[in-house]
Amino acid sequence: MSGIREQGTGNREQKSRIAKFTLDIYQTIYNHTVVNNLDTTFAALSDPTRRAMLERLSHGPATVHGLTEPFALSQQMISKHIAYLVRARIVIKTKRGRESVCTLRPEAIKTVSDWAISYRRFWEESFDKLDVVVNQMKKEEIRDDKKHG
Repeated sequence: MSGIREQGTGNREQKSRIAKFTLDIYQTIYNHTVVNNLDTTFAALSDPTRRAMLERLSHGPATVHGLTEPFALSQQMISKHIAYLVRARIVIKTKRGRESVCTLRPEAIKTVSDWAISYRRFWEESFDKLDVVVNQMKKEEIRDDKKHG
């Protein structure tokens, strides 16, 4: 009889290991698809020239030449910045005749926004909890002052 129980326990442990392995795989996939993409996106957003280009593209598509005009940079440097944004999948670059046109991919920025919002919620909840504790401490301090004063 005890052998049956031990076998059942082993079965549960095996299922538990499989469930943990499955969760680990999902976490790895999440890290690879979201976090690694975020790394690339944040790296692309870290440069002020690229952020200015994105600001321009937020108003609509622009040619590479149009993106070059406001900057005192060579065409080659602008092309490198655009290539970085394309690699980060923030911008799509297409050919229209003899010109290349860049278009913003808002989904890439939304991923960053979604990530930041999750941390904003965490900090807001933490500050709310801290506020409760501080208010409780103030009430206790007032009670102590009344007792001794």
